[in-house]
Amino acid sequence: MKTIEITGKNYFGKWNKTRTACRCIIVEGSKILLSYENETNQWMIPGGGLEDSESEKNCCIREVAEETGKLVEVSDCVLEIDEYYEDWKWVSKYFVGKIAGNTEIKLTQREREVGMVPRWIDTDEIKKIFSEHNSYADTDEMRRGLYLREYTALTELI
Repeated sequence: MKTIEITGKNYFGKWNKTRTACRCIIVEGSKILLSYENETNQWMIPGGGLEDSESEKNCCIREVAEETGKLVEVSDCVLEIDEYYEDWKWVSKYFVGKIAGNTEIKLTQREREVGMVPRWIDTDEIKKIFSEHNSYADTDEMRRGLYLREYTALTELI
């Protein structure tokens, strides 16, 4: 498994907080399944935070189900991206998934507020969208970092 590090301009030089998330790349034909926020016009690879005593694979499976309504079988972790912003280390573990069935979408309050929905999008189109991460450098550091991370993951894995 490969590990890639990304350091934000706002990194304090040391971190004392860590968050680990597990994300799943699901490709069918030329399309990839993503989570899309209608209110923010923001895309992301489905996934989210690792809960206490939860395995990374189970986290990935749970998060995909909650965000997209898809039950997935997942690979072992194929990529880790470690990001450093302010006093945080954000760890994203990437898995490759295959759809095995459907279930109920269970969004968090925040995800409901931003109108999160699952969307299939052409892989070339989303790579182009994510490749424009630097266009957010002066206006939205969170989106810049998120799009850089997702672009890096897709470039490595697809």
